Order: sequence, then C-alpha cells, then structure tokens
Amino acid sequence: MQYNTQQKKMALPEYGRSIQNMVDYAVTIQDRAERQRCANTIINVMGNMFPHLRDVPEFKHKLWDHLAIMSDFKLDIDYPYEIIRKDNLVTKPESIPYPNTQIRYRHYGRTMEVLIKKACELPESDEKRNLVALICNHLKKDYMTWNKDTVDDRKIADDLAELSDGKLQMTDDILKLMAERINLYYRPRVNNQNNNRNNRNNNNKKRF
Repeated sequence: MQYNTQQKKMALPEYGRSIQNMVDYAVTIQDRAERQRCANTIINVMGNMFPHLRDVPEFKHKLWDHLAIMSDFKLDIDYPYEIIRKDNLVTKPESIPYPNTQIRYRHYGRTMEVLIKKACELPESDEKRNLVALICNHLKKDYMTWNKDTVDDRKIADDLAELSDGKLQMTDDILKLMAERINLYYRPRVNNQNNNRNNRNNNNKKRF
C-alpha cells in the first residue's frame, strides 16, 4: 500500500489527490484539443466543489489560476483568463513601518503621549481644559492598571508636567473638571424598579 505521504506533494492539497491526478494526466495528453477539453472538465469538477461560487467570474478566474499552479505551469492550453505568473507565487509583503520613538512610561502608552502633545498645541480654552482633565483621568486609570495601590493626584500632576515638558499643569480647575467627569460617568445608577416598589409600599402604608 502506498500512503499519501509517499506520493508527490500537492501544490493545493485542498482539492484532493483525485483532482491532482487528473491535472497530471492532462499534462501528458498530446492532442491540444483533447487537452483543452480535459482542462475544461477539470475546471467544472473543481467548481462543483464550491457550488455557491462556481458562477462568480472572480472565482472562475481563481480556478484557472489554481489549475495552472497544480500543473506546475506545464499545462499548455488556451486559458480564458490571464493566469498568475509563477514568479509571483512567492512574494514577500511590503514591510510595515513601525514607529521607533521611545515611550517614557509604558503603563501610559503611546496614545496618551500623543494626546498630551495635542493638548499642548491647543490655545487656552475650555476645550483644552476639558481635554487635560480627560487626560489626567486616563493617566490615573492607566496607572492603577499596573499599580494596584492607590495613586495620589500629585504623582499624576508630576507625570503630566514631565510628559508635556512643563507645558501642562494640574490646576485646581483641572481637578474640579476631573471630579465632575468622574461623577458624570462613574456615578452609581439608581435602581428605578426598587424605588418604584418602595414608593408603592409607602403609599399602601399611608392608606392604613
């Protein structure tokens, strides 16, 4: 018995050994017209493996590309599409440029440094003060993520001043805005259902 691991390696194993054998046979056919008919039949069989895609033009183009690949580009037929070139099969993707800038405090991350830089560029306004308050609150949250102990506002003020090169300061107005934002977004929600039930109970007691 001959195992698959002992046979010729398949370029596209997802089509199976039977399709690969059909392609190998088509390459050996001497008559060009017969070879063309055999290739068309192989494409139909390959398309039947994906019936929901076989009539999509882009997918049919891909099938002919796969046929050429499985024949190691030795199948001499009239392809209905311009098939992929052999030297384009193995192409390295373009390298992605990564920033080489150093992050001063990794627990704050690069995004906070970008926000601080943007805040430094803004003119003095309510928008800038709100942004600085938002930055300070995020600095506190990021600090607490990596340091489970409580964090003092003085530490956040020092880090803010350092990261902004002294251009941003945690003033009393900023501290007030920070507290307002915390009360606005982190205030515990009132259970209206319980309140309504308590009100009904109180009204029933008044009746008696």
